[in-house]
Amino acid sequence: MSEPVATEIKLRTRSRQLEVRFDDGSRFELPFEYLRVHSPSAEVRGHGPGQGVLVTGKENVVIREVEPVGRYAVKLVFDDGHDTGLYSWRYLYELGRERDRKWAEYQSRVRASRPPAAPRS
Repeated sequence: MSEPVATEIKLRTRSRQLEVRFDDGSRFELPFEYLRVHSPSAEVRGHGPGQGVLVTGKENVVIREVEPVGRYAVKLVFDDGHDTGLYSWRYLYELGRERDRKWAEYQSRVRASRPPAAPRS
């Protein structure tokens, strides 16, 4: 399979989604929160295997800008100040194709990171 190429990107601020269309006809709607917590930046992924950070509390994050980077990626500028990490066409395609699985894994990690609820007396 050849590398996916984004043909159209729309910032949907009301629904808080980034719509991305690819040259193979695929179309994905990616929530801002999902994109933020799956940022390809070193801040989120770490600098090596096992160094990733669980990012939480981004339910209301907004993408302020989508900046093209050459012909292969975009930089997303979030309203929480995060603007590092390049979202390549390949990575955006992966995020779209594997959205359900990746989101379920993320939510499972968030649940596991919370302290257990205190028992009721």
